[in-house]
Amino acid sequence: MKKKFILPVALSSAMLAGSIPVSSVFAQPADSKAQSSVQASKVWNEKASVPLFVKEKFAEKFSSSSSSNALNYLKKNEGKTGIKNPDKNLKVKNIQKDKLGMTHVRYNQAVNGVSVEGSEVVVHFNKNNEVVSVNGRINQNIAEDPVDTTVSLSSDAALKSALSSVNAPEELTYEPSTELVVLPFEGEHYTAYKVNVNFMGEEPGNWFVFVDANTGKVIDQYNGLMHANEGKSQKGVGKGVHGEHRELHITQVKEPNSGTKFALADYSHENLGGIETYDAKNDNTSSNDTLYVGNSAAFIGDYDRALVDAHYNSEKVYEYFLNEHGRNSLDGEGMAIISKVHYGTNYNNASWNGRWMTYGDGDGIFMTSLSAGLDVAAHEMTHGVITHSANLVYRNQSGALNESFADVFGALVDDSDWEMGEDIMAPAAKAEGVTVLRSLSNPNSVIVSNEQRRAYSTNGGVYPDHMDEFYNMPTSVDGGGVHVNSSITNHAAYLIAQEIGREKLGQIYYRALTVYLTSNSDFSDAREAVVQSAIDLYGEGSVEVAAANAGFDAVGIY
Repeated sequence: MKKKFILPVALSSAMLAGSIPVSSVFAQPADSKAQSSVQASKVWNEKASVPLFVKEKFAEKFSSSSSSNALNYLKKNEGKTGIKNPDKNLKVKNIQKDKLGMTHVRYNQAVNGVSVEGSEVVVHFNKNNEVVSVNGRINQNIAEDPVDTTVSLSSDAALKSALSSVNAPEELTYEPSTELVVLPFEGEHYTAYKVNVNFMGEEPGNWFVFVDANTGKVIDQYNGLMHANEGKSQKGVGKGVHGEHRELHITQVKEPNSGTKFALADYSHENLGGIETYDAKNDNTSSNDTLYVGNSAAFIGDYDRALVDAHYNSEKVYEYFLNEHGRNSLDGEGMAIISKVHYGTNYNNASWNGRWMTYGDGDGIFMTSLSAGLDVAAHEMTHGVITHSANLVYRNQSGALNESFADVFGALVDDSDWEMGEDIMAPAAKAEGVTVLRSLSNPNSVIVSNEQRRAYSTNGGVYPDHMDEFYNMPTSVDGGGVHVNSSITNHAAYLIAQEIGREKLGQIYYRALTVYLTSNSDFSDAREAVVQSAIDLYGEGSVEVAAANAGFDAVGIY
């Protein structure tokens, strides 16, 4: 049966990811041959994603900050960067100019024009057209292990395999995408289709599935769901989940045979596609979702409250990124900001699925309506910013950084404290001492409530604040610890802010995210990105640079 597509939606970055049963136990190698094989595989995997950060002591000046001059620099400095034949093995992904006048040329590593998954290089010019640094991750195995990029499988056949592998329902939130890539995986390079499939339902997913472009076999897959008619806008009012008075931007609408009504749709911001809030009607079917409309400009009913907070908080987060960082919406280009509220039944989660935010009502025992939290909204919307910048892969350390940057900006927007989720915990949870989801200031003060994750603890089952307490999880559990190990880098950010303040922390972290981080960045890469951003903004030897280094030193990230 042909798949049915619905309105482009979006988002999938959950505040809390559901538990996934452990599917395998890793056995220890029994003999030296097996040990040698394991070691060889480890070396191969390390060479498949080699970190690169070159800083020029004597910057070379070019006529312009162009991609061709960036390539000229890389060709002259192959020995320094380790990138062989850059004019043949790199292709331009994008070019960005920032408020400091610097230009950043971002490349994908490629084989015969096919991008190598997870391998990106960024060349940084200063305002004088001088190359001052290069960073990213490169696959050094490519030179030793030639890849055949010919394909015998169609993209349609790959899509069929991907849909089957993730048990996709008939109704998808938007049309799946397919991209041909070179995938390094467990000691081999594969020419594969990278298929993105997105759906809601009882078990929503934003799946990335890698299908062998010759055999049709699924090589790897992961769920990247990140878990929390135009009219003239006018002022309205509403009451939030906790009774707060909210001033809103709403829009008059006229429905047949019912006169004038009012929608939670804000079109008051220039060059923005709008801020729209939908009613998900407590089911799992996205096609039933509708723009929320009321009979008056005052949204004060009990059912209205969660919708009011989502609408109000979305505007606050939008204004933060616009005013503090000059970013127009999640993609930087004015995309509409869409929230879907009253999702599911007793749903203790919020998420970004790549297109929109979804908020559950909570079960009333552990959580209340998740849209009540400004930090929750900022967390989910930051996932959207990440999708359109560093695009950090949602597993292992890169996934933990995805969660961490979302938490950091959640705490910067909701600047009353350094905790996450304090406004969404239900009375019963608070009575049991569970008052927050995570703490940036004191991660060890919060117990990891998920038993499956807690089983990997070495610190008594609390969130870690140092690499000595890192949870070594398989990717089958919390994507390798994305919601747990993120607290280590969270704490580094908190410590930095104690020295330089929230505003400077926000400037440094935004630059690190949008200029230096790449999709497979790990914790050490994040340190380099943050420190270099502090140097760019405040200069070598500044208090800000010292604070950045000290913050990461304190949590054991080098």
